[in-house]
Amino acid sequence: MELKIDPNGIWYHGSNMVFSEMKKGSTITQWKELAEAFSHKPSLLSYDDNGTIYHNGTEKGYLYTIDEPITVGIDIYQHPRTVMDKNAEFLTKRPIKVKMVCEL
Repeated sequence: MELKIDPNGIWYHGSNMVFSEMKKGSTITQWKELAEAFSHKPSLLSYDDNGTIYHNGTEKGYLYTIDEPITVGIDIYQHPRTVMDKNAEFLTKRPIKVKMVCEL
């Protein structure tokens, strides 16, 4: 599956915790449904060629958006050990402010 990054697009983070700032090394994505799935803390997660996500997570989750300007290569970088397609996961290089969008 091909994922394109929009430099001005929305970045998401899914978590089962409430906070206003992510730690350095947190995972973010522009794929909203992936962040939603990760918020439920699955031990297994996969997706098909059409982008349908399957996971076994059951925890209550929260969806966040990044709440400050970020730049690929400066503030975030490609996850070096991901098993997902290119551009699916990025890691933060520093703490980053977030805004809760919804409870899942």
